[in-house]
Amino acid sequence: MSRQSRSWMNFDTDKHGQVYGNYQKLYDGIDALAAFAFIIGSALFFSEKTQTIGTWLFLIGSVFFAVRPCIHVARDFHMARLSPAGDAGGNSQS
Repeated sequence: MSRQSRSWMNFDTDKHGQVYGNYQKLYDGIDALAAFAFIIGSALFFSEKTQTIGTWLFLIGSVFFAVRPCIHVARDFHMARLSPAGDAGGNSQS
């Protein structure tokens, strides 16, 4: 990713942009799974026979929503460990 194409993100290095993008993809995937769990769980509540499965899907969706802030914390710690721009030797942690 060129400096110009990521200038709005204010990242120090291309590695910072890549790490941020990877965590964003994970966050978005968890977000989508949580939404699907709640949508399907809601539909299953229309029948008494499927309410138990619906309840489990609500719980699973809630766990996904609880994981979301953990992804942000992990991303922030990961990005803080990356070398700042201009450091000699460069930190290759990913």
